[in-house]
Amino acid sequence: MTEMDEQDRVFEALANEHRRVIIGALSLQPQSISQLAAMRGLSLPAIHKHVAVLENADMVIRKKIGRTNFLALNRAPLRGLQEWLGQFNPYWGNEGETLENYARHLGTQHPKKEGNQ
Repeated sequence: MTEMDEQDRVFEALANEHRRVIIGALSLQPQSISQLAAMRGLSLPAIHKHVAVLENADMVIRKKIGRTNFLALNRAPLRGLQEWLGQFNPYWGNEGETLENYARHLGTQHPKKEGNQ
C-alpha cells in the first residue's frame, strides 16, 4: 500500500460529516460505538458502516471490553495528513496575496524594455 493510497482513505473517511464528528469526539476520549451512535442519532448498523470506513483508513483503534466495543483515535494518519498539508504553507497567504506575489515576481523576471511602455 502506498502513501497516496493511505491519504486517499483518510480523505474518503473525512469526506463525511458523521465521520468528522466521530473523529472530533474520539480526539477528546475513547467512546463506545453505542455512545457514538447515540451522539449522532444513528442506528447501530449505520454507525458500524462509518466505523468500518474509519478503520479502513486506520484512523481508529477498536478494543472490546466485555461485550462492548470501544474506539480510540489513531492520530498517525492525521499527522501524515498534516505533514502533507504543511508542504503548501510557504504558498499560503491572504486572499489573492499568493497570486499578487507571483505577478510581482513575474514582473521582476521580465522587466519592460525602455520605450515600450
